[in-house]
Amino acid sequence: MVEISERLECLYSGSVEQHGESYRIEVPQNELQNGSVVAGETYRVAILSTEQTGEESDSPSQSSSNTSESTTRSPPVESGDKRTLTIESVGDQGDGIAKVERGYVVIVPGARPDDEVEVEIQNARENVAFAEVIGTASSTADEEA
Repeated sequence: MVEISERLECLYSGSVEQHGESYRIEVPQNELQNGSVVAGETYRVAILSTEQTGEESDSPSQSSSNTSESTTRSPPVESGDKRTLTIESVGDQGDGIAKVERGYVVIVPGARPDDEVEVEIQNARENVAFAEVIGTASSTADEEA
């Protein structure tokens, strides 16, 4: 199993393409739109093989088409999910940003850094989710008491 750093900014699948005497990895436009990546900045990139090891494979007859399914994970949240999140930063548009499993980004309008809020996921996309604040973590705890 691969250890994923808390410093992970984004995660996506892509291919390496030759461009003259160098190679390129394209970054999906939505990574720039959600603020995970900024054009012109320098980032460290990790390359993970799409090949399965024996322990990841259920049977030796799995085809390479199943390999892309194992590397492309569904979002760790779904529309309608309710979560308690701690806002880590503010995006370029002024929205609160929290990260959940695997560094998945959740954008929370109206939230500020260090806010601990109860949210409902409104829209979950491949690389980012948008949530609405439904309460503060402390008020939610008070209601349950």
